[in-house]
Amino acid sequence: MANQRLRDALLRNGMTIEDAAGRAGVDPKTVERWITTGRTPYPKHRHKLATLLREAEGYLWPDALDAATSAAVAESEVVQVYPNRNAVPHEAWDRLLGQATARVDVLVYVGMFLTENPAFVPALRAKGGDGGRVRLLFGDPDSREVQRRSTDEGIGRAAISAKIRNALAFFRQLDGASGVEIRCHGTTLYNSIYRYDDEMIVNPHVYGIPAPHAPALHLRRLSAGCLFETYAQSFERVWETAKAPKW
Repeated sequence: MANQRLRDALLRNGMTIEDAAGRAGVDPKTVERWITTGRTPYPKHRHKLATLLREAEGYLWPDALDAATSAAVAESEVVQVYPNRNAVPHEAWDRLLGQATARVDVLVYVGMFLTENPAFVPALRAKGGDGGRVRLLFGDPDSREVQRRSTDEGIGRAAISAKIRNALAFFRQLDGASGVEIRCHGTTLYNSIYRYDDEMIVNPHVYGIPAPHAPALHLRRLSAGCLFETYAQSFERVWETAKAPKW
């Protein structure tokens, strides 16, 4: 069976078979066989290609790693576990934002705490202008999922919706900025996700507990890992269902 994921990754990155072969150190016919026959490359070649294409090995070649190896790599993707989001040091947030060049993805309902850093919005504008891609996903204030979350936290049905409208009013200054896209989603938010290139903070949500008081995971993507990729794919699925805000 052809490896359509590898074919698609090459196309998305503007790479030819010859380009990939040169970077992986193999004959172009070998790369062509990896695509057309679904043959699995040797580990060193998988690692080179996955890193080059900024994809997880487990995504490009789902059957390449056994369960034990996948589990060990996933554990290595965990940089730090925090008892709550408030425990993530300001320095960590600042470093992640400052070092990101290609991608910033944010999935939240509100996310106003990010604006406590006065450099946050100017940094997003600059990164988008420099060719990076910035995607901000806020909750749809009119959705029943947002209203249910607000009720579950015991703060009233409309409280989080009001907070979202405040956040949208603030971030509207980025509407139309080069490289910046803003959407609203009506999904149940199981995790808030803050991705900066190949690192992310994941804030799992706990029933009845506000997000700042729920745990947080600092992850760093490894080419052979699947944990980072799981949350990255989750972001993509929400992004596909989201719509432009009702400014």
